[in-house]
Amino acid sequence: MQERSRVTQRRLLEATVECLYEFGWSGATTTVIAERAGVSRGAQLHHYPTRAALVLAAVQHLAERRAEEIRKEVAALTGDRAERLDRVVELLAAAFTGPLFVAALEVWVAARTDAELRDALVPLEARVGREMHRLTVDVLDADESRPGVREAVQATLDLLRGLGVANLLTDDTARRTLLLAAWKQQLATLI
Repeated sequence: MQERSRVTQRRLLEATVECLYEFGWSGATTTVIAERAGVSRGAQLHHYPTRAALVLAAVQHLAERRAEEIRKEVAALTGDRAERLDRVVELLAAAFTGPLFVAALEVWVAARTDAELRDALVPLEARVGREMHRLTVDVLDADESRPGVREAVQATLDLLRGLGVANLLTDDTARRTLLLAAWKQQLATLI
């Protein structure tokens, strides 16, 4: 029974991100999500009584899963420090242009005018942000005790987030590639 419950929750969480990505906040209703997950509305309500609870759980679950995937990908990297830095920035950039990032943006925009959602989202995003910062420090093997390194890591994440937003309406790959190449050179000297 517990395993079936876990499977149902995982299906709901993954369907939530898929629906947010495909249909946006307004189209990702709990009915649509339950249908996509292949579960009854009652099962959805049993696990996640509100849309906000479902959405926040989905963002957290998939952020954790993506961080785990990045760690695994980085562990498999070979090459010198410069090659590793290059590949790590590319992996992180992909995280800020993928479906989870787009789904999260949908939630952020909705939270701007929904106080209840915002109150629940702000602490989650703060925690996810800290975890992403720690992940980046770890995978870059950055020494934050050195002056400017913490700021360089955060600047990298802020740059990637902004480039991800710039990519929402049109394919921004060419510009992003040029900017990331320049940033990688700067980052190498900073960390």
